[in-house]
Amino acid sequence: MNANVRPTPLILRGRTFDAGRPAVMAVINRTPDSFYAPARQFAEASVEKSVRLALGDGADIIDIGGVKAGYGEVVSTREELRRVVGAVEWIRGEFPDVIISVDTWRAEVARQVAGAGADVINDTWGGYEPRIRTIAAEHGLGLVCSHAGGLAPRTDPHRVSYGQTTTGVLDDVLKSLGRAARDAADAGVPRTRILLDPTLDFGKNTRHGLTLLRHASRLTELGYPVLMALSRKDFVGETLGLDDPRERLEGTLAATAVAAWQGASVFRTHDVKATRRVVDMVASIRGDRPPDVSIRGLA
Repeated sequence: MNANVRPTPLILRGRTFDAGRPAVMAVINRTPDSFYAPARQFAEASVEKSVRLALGDGADIIDIGGVKAGYGEVVSTREELRRVVGAVEWIRGEFPDVIISVDTWRAEVARQVAGAGADVINDTWGGYEPRIRTIAAEHGLGLVCSHAGGLAPRTDPHRVSYGQTTTGVLDDVLKSLGRAARDAADAGVPRTRILLDPTLDFGKNTRHGLTLLRHASRLTELGYPVLMALSRKDFVGETLGLDDPRERLEGTLAATAVAAWQGASVFRTHDVKATRRVVDMVASIRGDRPPDVSIRGLA
């Protein structure tokens, strides 16, 4: 693991996130069927309460999602818009300076949330609708470039393979995300607003996820801000033998620390306060963030 890799700064809404100030992205799921039950904020009142709590706990970015990632009820574009546009409008009106991300693969949803005040499109399905890049560029938005192994949205991996070598998945992710980032830049998205997400669990098994975490500095070396969405995922559960996502906090935080040490600088999480403390502590150990207080031994 390489702690000497310097993260490329992410710049959004006049704020800079880098090695000394990693960004914490709070998950707000406007879905009734999220895999992690405490993250189901389907009702408007629940969304508002969760956003206030996340910001109070130290979130830098609010990530709104209107469709469960895996199998579940069919959610039309119209229904997804109903779930997310109003939430974006409310957050922008209530918290004018907060950074808002929307988790969607649909270009039409991206276009409408851009008009509602979003700052980032979190395209978790690897450019399934390529027009999303142009929309992000036209509206001055950040764009998350993800690796889903070529799977269609809401598809779970089945016997997925990246060749016979132990680092085959890493090679594929580096190649795919490098190309996606260049495509986004060619479309007009500034380099400091292009985020790379290896997207663990999407198109990958648990061993793939562990390999990518082990070599996270290779992603940082591509020269774009790296986002890690690790929170309570199946790779954590399978590694530790924990079926219940409610039991996966410690494993998630261990993975977060490893990724932060290697230069990832944006962390999507259900647990804002704990994640904030972990990434700040890692930044201080790396020497990129001074302690809040340093009086021990001086009195």
